[in-house]
Amino acid sequence: MNPDKIIVPLDVPSQESAIALIDKLPDVSFWKVGLELFVSCGPTIIEILKERQKRIFLDLKFHDIPNTVAGACRAAAKYNVDLLTIHSTCGKDALKAAQSALVEGAAAVDKPSPKLIAITLLTSLNSRQLAFELKIPLELPEYALHMALLAKETGLAGAVCSPQEAEQLRMSCGDDFLLVCPGVRPKWADGGDQKRSMTPKAAFKAGADYLVIGRPITASDDPVAAFARICDEIG
Repeated sequence: MNPDKIIVPLDVPSQESAIALIDKLPDVSFWKVGLELFVSCGPTIIEILKERQKRIFLDLKFHDIPNTVAGACRAAAKYNVDLLTIHSTCGKDALKAAQSALVEGAAAVDKPSPKLIAITLLTSLNSRQLAFELKIPLELPEYALHMALLAKETGLAGAVCSPQEAEQLRMSCGDDFLLVCPGVRPKWADGGDQKRSMTPKAAFKAGADYLVIGRPITASDDPVAAFARICDEIG
């Protein structure tokens, strides 16, 4: 299995702890920078990863009105990351504006445009919460598919979904639509707060392009061995 297909989150509170984790896992080539770390140290962490020739998933999950998400995407384009996230629930106008602004921003700095991918439904939510807390009347798989199709229709590169929805999304959205799956847990790892998880091998079989695997690796007593074990299990 190509280890480049596993994205490891830098879910740490400081630049120092991020550098320590990056250096501890030299075989990891694709890192996710989320809200906690980006708010803590800003774009400096992007520069650090670029210096080490790593790929970057900037997971800031933009969610706002069209003008605001467009401005955020235009600004983010200069970082030259590989993947960037926005919530599908922003709506069609915002998704279109974000995609256009990202391409425009990348062209302005003569950089390749990051792939904009849409959050369908957070993997910490389950069917009951969708129905009773969010008051959404659709069944969860149907809702996730609708959110993914909204992203596809507006020109986005792909979507973030749980591996449990990957097979249906792959069939409906086609082979060129990128599917990034968090909520992936080896059988030997604790499930944590993930409600719709699957093993790494099963997630790839279901149609995932990339897996986001955090705590089974980063919280392990031996992160290097845990990462190697996951790569071996996928085969």
